[in-house]
Amino acid sequence: MLLPTYDYFENLRQYNKWVASTTRAFWENPLFGLYPSPIPSTLAAWGKVTEHSLSRITSKPDWGIDSVISDGIEYLVALETIKELPFCNLIKFKSTRRKKIDRKVLIIAPMSGHYATLTRNTVISLLPNCDVYVTDWKNARDVPFSAGKFDIEDFTKYLVDFFRDLSPDLNVMAVCQPAPLALAAAAITSERFPEFNPKSLTLIGGPIDPDANPTDVTDFGRRTSMEALESTVTMPVGLNYKGVGREVYPGAIQLASFMAMNQETHSKAFIDQIEKEAVGQASEYDRHNKFYDEYLAVMDMTAEFYLSTVDRIFKKREIAKNEFSIDEQPVDLRKITTIPTFIIEGTNDDISAPGQCSAALNILNKLPKNMKFSHIQDGAGHYGIFSGKAWRTEIRPLFLEFIDNKCS
Repeated sequence: MLLPTYDYFENLRQYNKWVASTTRAFWENPLFGLYPSPIPSTLAAWGKVTEHSLSRITSKPDWGIDSVISDGIEYLVALETIKELPFCNLIKFKSTRRKKIDRKVLIIAPMSGHYATLTRNTVISLLPNCDVYVTDWKNARDVPFSAGKFDIEDFTKYLVDFFRDLSPDLNVMAVCQPAPLALAAAAITSERFPEFNPKSLTLIGGPIDPDANPTDVTDFGRRTSMEALESTVTMPVGLNYKGVGREVYPGAIQLASFMAMNQETHSKAFIDQIEKEAVGQASEYDRHNKFYDEYLAVMDMTAEFYLSTVDRIFKKREIAKNEFSIDEQPVDLRKITTIPTFIIEGTNDDISAPGQCSAALNILNKLPKNMKFSHIQDGAGHYGIFSGKAWRTEIRPLFLEFIDNKCS
């Protein structure tokens, strides 16, 4: 059986974008203004919304953080690349403020289909009070085949390098997917390079133990064989990208699975946006576009990273069982004995449900109780615990209190 290829999906996207663009151009013809019918404006609105949405899938969002207000004064902000590696840039948000900031925070952004810009609101909220660094993961389709492989062991090695580069007094915040690997990286520094240990470790909504409270997302790996995944959802990068020939898990497939989880909600959102466009009530920067410009922008993961994540984190539960290893050398999570650890979860998290992340506190049985902290945010979903209103108004103050008072 012939399976769709990377170029097939790209051709399909381009074709549908062309159809949408053509539909929009045709029905926006001023002549249709002579007819008192809603059909022309509705079809033109469909074309505009569809064309815009399909164009976002292959575009990396801009951080869009130009300034920060601290103590009532606005300072300019610029991005600085601290370290460049084949699959990730370590970036810093550098401001023009003169006052020295004592808090140093590394946000380990998820590499689960979306770009690191998914943490934009987290960065903005912390900039007035912290020096902020972020792992800006690269789209695998843009990494040449000659750069070699990248799996969860390589991901963890990157984190250890970043801990060493940014030490001392580094507060690490891992958002969702990287939480178990951040835990492993902290175990490695604890055992081999204690002088590079993070000052604190905050894990937000991550699958430390997917079986602690399974969801449709975390239970997916148990229902599907590795052979089926490798043969159906991984494929070599197409001809128009630097990574041509590299085996990847395409972001478009991940996006389709994300949207299938809440199909009715997404369908209604797009229908509502088309109706607003048709009557002239939509704008380029309205709430719908702000959300979906980020949500629809997806990146490819290397096939080995995706498959090793499913196999070792979700199926074999190596972190949950403290059986993780790198280069066949065991990584003992119980070596973490001096790093204060803060777990943040949301009651309405349908991706990493409550209990999955807090399982870390049971694994860290050599870490003193007075260094273990947890918070579960009532009513908050997955994105809300690091990016939404709940983060800004309730969780962020707790995080700042934690790194100020619990880690001294």
